Amino acid sequence: MSLLKSLKWRYATKKFDSNKIISDSNIKKIKIGFNLSASSYGLQPVSLLLVCNKTIQKALVPMSMNQKQIEQASHLAIFCANTKIDSSYIKEFFERIKTIRSVNDAEIDPFRTHLIKSFKSKSNNEIILWATKQAYLAMGNMIALCADLKIDACPMEGFDSKQFDNYFNLKSKGLKSVLIMPLGYRSDDDVFSKMKKVRKSIKDSVIDIF
Repeated sequence: MSLLKSLKWRYATKKFDSNKIISDSNIKKIKIGFNLSASSYGLQPVSLLLVCNKTIQKALVPMSMNQKQIEQASHLAIFCANTKIDSSYIKEFFERIKTIRSVNDAEIDPFRTHLIKSFKSKSNNEIILWATKQAYLAMGNMIALCADLKIDACPMEGFDSKQFDNYFNLKSKGLKSVLIMPLGYRSDDDVFSKMKKVRKSIKDSVIDIF
C-alpha cells in the first residue's frame, strides 16, 4: 500500500527547487534500483549517465527543447542504449552467470549459443530499438523507486539525442541516449503539484478475462 500511495503522490514535475540536492545515500539507492531493473534475457543493455553539475545541466537546456527542469533539478538521469550486442557482450554476461550462480558451461551453453545466434541475425537498428525498449523498463522502475523515496522526477523524450551523444561522446562508448529524467524536489510554486491526477477509471483501463 505504501508504494501505491507514493505513485499517487508523484507527478511529472514541471518546476524543481534548485536549492535542494538529493542526498548521497538516496543517490546510492537510485543507482542500485536502476541496476536491479528488469531487462530482456537479463542482458542489461542500458547504461545510466547521472549528471550533477549545474554548468553541464545548463548547457543541456537548449538541447532539451529549453525545458528548465534540466537545469533546476538536483540530478539529470540520461538513459543510454547499448548500440552493439555482439558475441563478446553475451559471453561476458554468461561469465557473470557462471560466477554468481556457480554453474558450469554445459548448463548454460544451449542458451548462450541461442542468444549469440539470435543477436547475430539482428541489424544495428533492431538492436538499438530492442535496447531502447529496455531503457523504458529501467525508467519505469526508477520512477517508482524515486516516488517511494519521495524524490520528484520528470520522464522526458523531448531532447536532441544526437546533440547529447556528441556532448558526452557516447558513440565512442558504444552508447546512444534515448531518454532523460530530471530528479530532485518539486518547487513550492509548481502549480502542477497541486493538481489532481487525471487517469481513466480502472474499468476503462483494465480488461478482466475470467
